[in-house]
Amino acid sequence: MEAAKPLINAFKTKSKQATLLWLEGFREACCLHRVFILCHRSRKLLIRTGQCFLLNGFIFLGSIIILNSVIVPALHWILPDRCPEFCSQELCSFGGILKFYSFLRLGLIQLFYVTWFYPLYVFSIILSNIWYNDIAKYGFAAMGRSGPTTLDPVRQNEALALQIGAGTERPTGLGGVMIGIGEQVYSLLLLSCFFLEVYVTGFIPYAGKALNFLLLSWMYAYYCFEYKWNFSEVRLDKRLDFFESNWAFFAGFGSPCVLPVLFFSPLVSYGFMAILFPLFVLTATGSEAEQVISSQRTKWEVAGFGRLPIFNAADTLSMRVLSLFPQESQELLQKKKDS
Repeated sequence: MEAAKPLINAFKTKSKQATLLWLEGFREACCLHRVFILCHRSRKLLIRTGQCFLLNGFIFLGSIIILNSVIVPALHWILPDRCPEFCSQELCSFGGILKFYSFLRLGLIQLFYVTWFYPLYVFSIILSNIWYNDIAKYGFAAMGRSGPTTLDPVRQNEALALQIGAGTERPTGLGGVMIGIGEQVYSLLLLSCFFLEVYVTGFIPYAGKALNFLLLSWMYAYYCFEYKWNFSEVRLDKRLDFFESNWAFFAGFGSPCVLPVLFFSPLVSYGFMAILFPLFVLTATGSEAEQVISSQRTKWEVAGFGRLPIFNAADTLSMRVLSLFPQESQELLQKKKDS
């Protein structure tokens, strides 16, 4: 028992550190005042953000509300599943009519989904992703209008940790272009495999829901910060190292965005998350995550917890997929990944 005490104390310390970083990440995500500040600075940003609210909130979620509160009750009234009191009992005694009503009612609801919801869903995904990039671009430009922040030397050095890899060691000319393309391809493939991993974990009994929520939090947190890192030209390997080394912070940051999955159906959850996501992209753009994490770590008397290989399974699957590509493409992406 005495021999286990150091392990127990170490576990308690690490748990406390992870909890504090998680809370810092959650707090950073909830700094929505940054959205109002950035929108006030950029009219283009305000318009794009408003368009996202109009499409995903008013049109998409509004359609779901109309379906559930107007169309479905109206169909139940026109095509009842029980025999009304004023209806002929001889007609109701023929059970086939109620089954026909039920079949017709379900068919009309499915027709509404096929002809309206699913096309709107696809259209919303495509258009929203285009708008998200614009929102991040305008938000990043609006951040550039503010004056520099004064930091003490220790925090300033820590805050520049990510920027060490920004725009360095990349060849100029065609070689640099090819490496940039290879990095984007690998990043897209990695995140696609990670999304597949998130989807599969949802089918795990008992722990699947919690694990799915955690992975979704990481995925959305990475998406939120990826726009900022892209515009800052931070190398992919630096992003992944920083993200996995501060996994608790990013788990906290992504949690508010994916909270709807705990309370609503998939379609409704998508609508809420599509509204919230651009807000958290802007809070990530205005966030000084490196400084916040550095500030928290300087309070610890012992070394912080190590890197958690969040993307390890997705990386393995990605490399297997890349094995189907020509050898030149593999070497290019592997070189970029190991740089």
